[in-house]
Amino acid sequence: NSNVENLPPQVLRLVYKEVSALAADPPEGIKIYPSDEDITELHTAIEGPEGTPFAGGIFRMRLVLGKDFPAVPPKGYFLTKIFHPNVGHKGEICVNVLKRDWKAELGLRHVLLTIKCLLIHPNPESALNEEAGRLLLEDYAEYASRARLLTEIHAMGGPGGTSGAPQDPNDGPQPKKHAGDPTKRAGTASTATTTSNSSSSSSTSNVVGKKKADKKRALRRL
Repeated sequence: NSNVENLPPQVLRLVYKEVSALAADPPEGIKIYPSDEDITELHTAIEGPEGTPFAGGIFRMRLVLGKDFPAVPPKGYFLTKIFHPNVGHKGEICVNVLKRDWKAELGLRHVLLTIKCLLIHPNPESALNEEAGRLLLEDYAEYASRARLLTEIHAMGGPGGTSGAPQDPNDGPQPKKHAGDPTKRAGTASTATTTSNSSSSSSTSNVVGKKKADKKRALRRL
């Protein structure tokens, strides 16, 4: 729910100013999508950092400013499914800057950069996804494999990827209707054979009919 009506005008002005600055000069690897209708909910897209299982993915996220902001930190949610120790199954993000380490003067830019750093340096000690936290500590190869798989499925464009537009089966070059299609060739050959047989039968019938007529005329002359 929007908290625009719950925030003091001076706070709204500060938020609007910071969001405008973020949109004009976003942190590297982060895109900002401000809403003119609700300044208390900020949508962003974070590029998966190179050298991590999230590389190549685009992860959509939102920050929600509560009615007590900036005294209380914003809440962060990943909208793109991700396998990460500090991201819950509903996308909720657990990071200290959004909890006990929050200071009102830190600002939204610092929050976004901290969440991006979380993709590089997960913190298994405050895991919301216990399985991801356990694998990170006990079997990093398996953790990286799982995280990379979900990145490919949900964070990359193309077939199966939620960040890509669904493909139209009619897009791209289409096969020719008859070329290289044995069933079409067989059908054409069959049609040709039937036509040939029909012509042959018609010709034979004409010959037989002519012979019968000639025989009748000969009998009448006798």
